[in-house]
Amino acid sequence: MLAANEDFQEVSPQSLKKAAASSSPPPRNTTPANGSCKHMNGNGDHDFSSSNGGVLHDDNHHHTTNNHHHHAHRSMNGPDHMAPAESVWTTKPDGAVKVRMGSDASLDGLPAESVITWFDKTVEACAAAPAMKIKRDGKWLTWSYADYQRDVRTAAKAFIKAGLEPYHAVGIMGFNSPEWFISDIGAIYAGGIAVGIYTTNSPEACLFNAQDSHMNVIVVEDDKQLQKILSIRDQLPELKAIVQYIGQPAQSHPDVYSWTEFLALSADIPDERLAERHRDIAPNKCCTIIYTSGTTGHPKGAMLSHDNFIWTSKMVMKCALESKDEVFISYLPLSHVAAQMTDLYLPISSGGVVYFAQPDALKGTLVDTLKDARPTGFIGVPRVWEKMEEKMKAVSRGNSSTKQWIAKWAKSIGLRGNLSRLQGEDVPFGWTIASALVFKKVRQALGLDRCRLTCSGAAPIRRETQDFFLSLDIPIYDIYGMSECSGPHTVNLPGAFKLGSAGKTLFGVRTQISNPDAEGNGEICMYGRHVFMGYLGLEDKTKEALDEHSYLRTGDIGKVDADGYLFITGRLKEILITAGGENIPPVAIEDTVKEHLPIVSHAMLIGDKRKFLSILLTLKTDIDLNSGDPINTLTRPTQEWIKEATGVEVKTVEEARALEPLKKAIQKGMDEVNKKATSRAQVVQKFEILPTDFSIPGGELGPTMKTMRPKVMKKYEELIESLYPEVLDD
Repeated sequence: MLAANEDFQEVSPQSLKKAAASSSPPPRNTTPANGSCKHMNGNGDHDFSSSNGGVLHDDNHHHTTNNHHHHAHRSMNGPDHMAPAESVWTTKPDGAVKVRMGSDASLDGLPAESVITWFDKTVEACAAAPAMKIKRDGKWLTWSYADYQRDVRTAAKAFIKAGLEPYHAVGIMGFNSPEWFISDIGAIYAGGIAVGIYTTNSPEACLFNAQDSHMNVIVVEDDKQLQKILSIRDQLPELKAIVQYIGQPAQSHPDVYSWTEFLALSADIPDERLAERHRDIAPNKCCTIIYTSGTTGHPKGAMLSHDNFIWTSKMVMKCALESKDEVFISYLPLSHVAAQMTDLYLPISSGGVVYFAQPDALKGTLVDTLKDARPTGFIGVPRVWEKMEEKMKAVSRGNSSTKQWIAKWAKSIGLRGNLSRLQGEDVPFGWTIASALVFKKVRQALGLDRCRLTCSGAAPIRRETQDFFLSLDIPIYDIYGMSECSGPHTVNLPGAFKLGSAGKTLFGVRTQISNPDAEGNGEICMYGRHVFMGYLGLEDKTKEALDEHSYLRTGDIGKVDADGYLFITGRLKEILITAGGENIPPVAIEDTVKEHLPIVSHAMLIGDKRKFLSILLTLKTDIDLNSGDPINTLTRPTQEWIKEATGVEVKTVEEARALEPLKKAIQKGMDEVNKKATSRAQVVQKFEILPTDFSIPGGELGPTMKTMRPKVMKKYEELIESLYPEVLDD
């Protein structure tokens, strides 16, 4: 291990281009920008030796890239000069930290740089190449990298004019869009801190975020989000302006701007004002705060530095991306670190293009964007993959018997072939035919025909779902990480993939298992330049998160096998300690229940301080596409499973809960689960089907779909107590 106070290396400042931003950006291009990136190496850096002055083509105007990138003097005290620091952590928004710099110049010893330099270098290499695309009014609009930079500089100046102070925050609340990205990078460009706010947040939750991070400006998508902020505005004395980026604000309010009105504020701010802000920026200072969705109490603001994000994105590129012609899709919440890394930082590091999905992506339109974009990399949370699986199975049931037979045969070849590949063996006979008849067509139908990386993150994915996609030759690579490590820490990749694992450690970082037991399970600890700066204003929590050697304590339990793959086996805070003193990791049991009972949407184990284990189950139901609330109607596959298991046809949760044969079928599944119990204490003795599935609107799930266990316990307190009547006699 490295000592906590090892010296950091200062990095020489690099030259930075200065773009002359117009006060009112010209209309967006409705056709793809011509051009591509100059050579970018595996570090996300650029080789300018073959560069020449390109031209940005637009339907309505022309800019030469040389005019777009004026070179400016950069002061020696920013933005790429390391700020003096005493420790690897801080809780102050304007504080600096020692960077965990290593000795390998291509990995942990890479020179650190600011978001300013990193972004401008990509623009110089890729000025005319497409950076962002979004479909509006049926047409794809395109921002080239030159457009992107112009709008970022314009927004940065507008933020300064609106009252953004250095190291105060810009809050951003809305669905993924170019304006979201421009606001984020623009806030950092102006010397502020970017903070994403979950669109599902209540006004009270928004109030906490705004007060905690000292928000001077809040950018919202529409009137729905605007009303939340207006309802708490009188409690936010530091808030100077609110910006609505889609449509005009419905009513006139002081310091509430439309996007166009906001950008026009930039006219009064000269380039030198931006340059002044840049002199106070440093790679080892904060650029973004990610609020963790804690299951109890207020969320904690994880402060991430310029170096955290940029260095991590370069390591991901070195591990996984080809650094050319990368295509991404943005649809997951940008207030979450995973989407920040995959949608915002990786595209800029690679000079790639981002396609924005529609706000109703998860209600069915995501596949349309996938087919338009044909991404080279795609990440989904487990529920996204599960919904795709359910939809594909439903479509398959409507096919002719011949097509169903061919698909079944091909999928058996696909699963056996991919499992053989994982063992280093050859694919079975018939693979080529199966690929031509089924695999390639499925990939094309999903828009994944050129996708090299299909990944899952934020939570473990079910083996059943992984096997389903493996059978179609679409391996889903699990990724593990957290807000406090800038996103990824371990990754599965083509050629380095083990089912059930979280993958191998990212280049340039380290994994340590603390206090392992006889089976090698212990707390997973992380070290590297991806480890966060600290929690905003929370010194005690920050000290708890870091051990004496500056390793990040994740709170997750896991082990590393002989081949270097990490397996997550539990979470310290979720460990149930029974009345008999036995430690029970609930997640493994819950996942096993869902494997044996495919009708179960969520399972939550009960047993802390109890004499035995019981489990709460929810059934898979349809969802109200407008509110996101689960409804009483069971999904078609759930209805079919129940009919096959019981001989009775039911359509609603209410009917299912009253069906005695279903309880017997579930008990049969529970018996199979219990056969895998490692001790009597791990046997689940009772279960209860809940009347409603878990959801974000219902409060049982957090914004990243994690089960909010304390809230579920409180919500179903009476029901839980009814499972333990003997406790009353104690």
